[in-house]
This record gives sequence, structure tokens and C-alpha cells, in this order.
Amino acid sequence: MLRRAYGNEAMCRATCFEWHARFKRGRTSLEDDERSGRPSTSSTPKNVETIRWLVHEDRRRTIKEIAAIVNVSYGTVQTILTCDLNMHRVAAKFVPRLLTPEQKEHRVAICEELRQRALDDPSFMSRIITGDESWVYGYDPETKQQSSQWKSPESPRPKKARQSRTALKSMLIVFFDIRGIVHHEFVPQGQTVNAQFYCSVLRRLRENIRRKRPELWRAGNWLLHDDNAPSHRALATREFLAHNNVTTFPHPPYSPDLAPCDFFLFPKMKLQLRVADLTGWRTSSGNRRMCLVSFENRTSSTRSSSGNGAGIGVSLHMETILKGMLPKLKSGTYILVYRSSMGTFCSPLVCGELALEEALDLS
Repeated sequence: MLRRAYGNEAMCRATCFEWHARFKRGRTSLEDDERSGRPSTSSTPKNVETIRWLVHEDRRRTIKEIAAIVNVSYGTVQTILTCDLNMHRVAAKFVPRLLTPEQKEHRVAICEELRQRALDDPSFMSRIITGDESWVYGYDPETKQQSSQWKSPESPRPKKARQSRTALKSMLIVFFDIRGIVHHEFVPQGQTVNAQFYCSVLRRLRENIRRKRPELWRAGNWLLHDDNAPSHRALATREFLAHNNVTTFPHPPYSPDLAPCDFFLFPKMKLQLRVADLTGWRTSSGNRRMCLVSFENRTSSTRSSSGNGAGIGVSLHMETILKGMLPKLKSGTYILVYRSSMGTFCSPLVCGELALEEALDLS
């Protein structure tokens, strides 16, 4: 019957009787039984320990180097490393700076102190105003994740040309708390953020706190948090903070992962500004007519005037923005108006001597 059904592929009569007897004895598997095979002469405990010692002595040794030292095959060394020693080769992780043991202990001490203060005082987090500086580029190419797209097996892989960020850039200074942006401004072109300039920024920050956070201003219990940049820790800055009774708390050295601007605000802001909808307005020399040059963005969306002010933006219509800026501009001046999902705001990247706080009321 089996030969009639399967032809030449059917088992012989003796094999059928043998498997019948095995199933009758209780066998349920069709797989072959395990056999001892040829004993291994290379993966011995001695070789495993030798390779372990060689790797611990120099973790950058290659499999070829280890195989030449131990005098075994490449595959044997690879099997010992991956199976017996459970190791795999990885590249070193890039970090801004390698911390000393003292700096690591200082990080832990500061984090524990801040955590305890947050547990003891429920209003601690709401009283913190943190800030930092960052470069904002006129054009920043999209990331690899942003350019990814779905494709079918038949469609070709998408391509894009290599691009670089523009040399046109401006430094942005931002201070914010848990409710949103308290103060932001662009550093004038050619200006260095030294102690003197940073003190002037702090004066404008105090004025914005008085206008935007009156309860914190009246209580006088707001806390300033910034990193350890030279201008932030200069003697003139410390004297200014002490003179105005501004309370600060320490920041661990070389720890951008503990600065909210570095790990939260700036990455999210720059992700939205990559290949943003950039609209350039130019005032003509005669009757100040405006010409629109638009670089459309596939994913851009403009926040309306009812925005809550939580992003780096100006909660105004574009007409209001231009109405406030045009009287202060010279003929032939370019105005850059960013329109992204974080809102609409004017950038003084090429606005000449015009300062953002002089053109718009950001309250």
C-alpha cells in the first residue's frame, strides 16, 4: 500500500516493521537519537581558559590573533568566544568626556540631593527655571529616520543626495520651566557669550519672570539651573546672582544628560526645525512691498494665535509679526519666519541689527 501511494520514495518492508516496533514501545519522535560523535580535541577546558585569559589581557584582540596564539582553528575560537564564554564584540560608545571616579561620585551626590529635595518639597520642581544656549542653523538636513519611507519589494530603494547644514547660524538662549518658555533670545551676530553678556541676559530673564511668573517673583523662591559653562560660573555672574538674591543649585561637570535643555528641549526643537518651512520676506526700497519666497515643508503645521506658549514660538499671526517688524527694518533687510509644528517665530539670522525683543512683545 505504501509503495502504491509513494512509489520509490516509500520505506522498505523491514524499515516499516522496525518503526512500528519503536512506536509500539512508546516512541513519539521521528528525529534521530543523539549520538556522541567524534570527540572534540580543540574546545577543551584548557583552551577555553587560555582564550578567556587572552581576552581579559587585551579585549581588542581579534579572532585571528587568538587562533594563532592558541594554535587552533578560527571557527573553534569563534565558538568558544560566543558559546562557551558568551561574549560578542562591540564598538566603544562615544561619550562627551570620560569622568573621573570623583566626578562620578559628585554626580551621584547631586542627583540624590535633588531627588530628596523633590520628595521633601512638592513645589520644588515648579520653582525651577533652567536654561542653556544652542546653535540654530538656517538649514539643517533631515535625519535618517525622517527620510525613511515605506516601500514594497518591487519598488526601488529611495535615494537622497548628501547635504550639509548651512553656515548661516545663530545662537539661541532659552529659559523654561514646567509651564513653558519664560525667556528666549538670539545672540547678536559676532557677540560672544561671556560673563558680561550673560549677566545682561539674566537681567532680561528676571524681567520676564516678573511679567510671566508673578507668583514666583513675589515669593522670590524661584531657582535657577544652568550648566557649568565658563560664562555661567564666572565671578561677575556669581556676583550678579548674589546681589539679586538668585538661588542656584549645582550641576555636575560634563553632564549634558542631566540638563533638561540638552536632553529634552533642544533635541525636540531641532527635530522640528530640520528642513522646516522657511519663508523669507524682503522689504523693497520703494514702497516696502513684500515678496514671498517659500520653501514648503511636507509635514509643517502652523500653530494658531490661541497657542499656549509652551514651545519656542510667537503666538501671533504672520501679519501681526510683519506689522511689528517692518517699521523697524531698513530697506533690503531679510526676515526669516519659521513655520513648524512648534509654532511660528521670527529668527534674526539675517535681520541685521534688529533684536527680537525690540520687534515683538513675546508676553
